[in-house]
Amino acid sequence: MKSVLKVLEMRTLEDVNKIRQAIAYNEGVVACEVSSEKHEVSVVYDNYFLKLEQLIDCVEDLGYTVL
Repeated sequence: MKSVLKVLEMRTLEDVNKIRQAIAYNEGVVACEVSSEKHEVSVVYDNYFLKLEQLIDCVEDLGYTVL
């Protein structure tokens, strides 16, 4: 499954790396692309292991807002 998350407050390379690492840590993530210019995170994942809500929680736990 593929999802695109709109993430606010993502501006620096450090933000991108923190989000990428947090998402990649989850079992079931196949690919992750983070764009600070578009404020988007594209994630390809196996929804047997991982649900969209878990991805959103993962990013929000870092202090970012997901739309």
